[in-house]
Amino acid sequence: MGVDLGDLVDKQEISFDYLRGRIIGIDAFNMLYQFLSIIRGVDGSPLMDSKGRITSHLSGLLYRTANIIENEIKPVFVFDGEPSKLKEKTREERKRIRTEAEEKYKEALKEGNLEEARKYAQQAVKLSDEMVEEAKELIRLMGLPVVQAPSEGEAQAAVMAAKGKIYACGSQDYDALLFGAPLLVRNLAITGKRKLPGKDIYIDVNPELVSLENTLKNLGIDRRKLIWIGILIGTDFNEKFPKVGPKRALELVKKYDSFEDIIKATKHEPDFDWKEVEAIFLEPKYNEDFKLEFNQPDEEGIKRFLCDERNFSEDRVSKAIEKLRAGLQQKGTQARLDAWFK
Repeated sequence: MGVDLGDLVDKQEISFDYLRGRIIGIDAFNMLYQFLSIIRGVDGSPLMDSKGRITSHLSGLLYRTANIIENEIKPVFVFDGEPSKLKEKTREERKRIRTEAEEKYKEALKEGNLEEARKYAQQAVKLSDEMVEEAKELIRLMGLPVVQAPSEGEAQAAVMAAKGKIYACGSQDYDALLFGAPLLVRNLAITGKRKLPGKDIYIDVNPELVSLENTLKNLGIDRRKLIWIGILIGTDFNEKFPKVGPKRALELVKKYDSFEDIIKATKHEPDFDWKEVEAIFLEPKYNEDFKLEFNQPDEEGIKRFLCDERNFSEDRVSKAIEKLRAGLQQKGTQARLDAWFK
């Protein structure tokens, strides 16, 4: 779920044209969860092949990536590695939520309430190891780079961006900013008309660019204090402080110059080591052994993997491959990191 910084960060709505020729390091797990959640039937059931294997993640990965590349944007997919031990409580909580949502999904189906069924089905999404390996295989067949992070994918992408290896980190979550990503791109894979949860209302969703430098400048703090805000309102590595939201957290970090003083002010003694959480963000684990090579898609390999083995439409897959091929042939140029205002 990530840290809830949405009300504090500096966001700029952009177009695909702005990102043309730029390399984006995508938090692969984050994007795959999006596809598994969104690409479903009216009753909440995911796409499946004739063997009963879920294919929603592969469908989104092929067709949405083809659209991204058609716009001459070059995605690099960064995968999570070994999760931090501090994340165990979060993982257990997410497992509990999925289990409860699965039961509510079945009940809603029995009652014929399809809208409720779809809502709970989205909450019950699970990304298996098999799905991850399938995604990696398809990405390689598409001719795109796969980068394996030692731990958090967002941390790896953030450092890659900070080192100038890529233009920005692509994710729906704001954690990349805490890890030091200079730029964060949101809504890259969900651009277009989207239905608001629980409402019969559709809105236009466009890509957003979030600047760490501008965010810190507007808030009047440094990155360490942004991390403190994250710790106060809750991250994947720690529970939030009671009765502290983003605005209150900002007030606290601007008033006090030590986290010990903030703890005293909140009158809440956390049951976790806040310095350990801070270190995860300040000194993110990073794998330097990666290559960013973009190759032409393996048309026969993609068709064998998707059409022959998983019942995808050969016509649709062929059209997606053409988009991949055309986009990867373009000679876009990596833009400067500090040139995102026009």
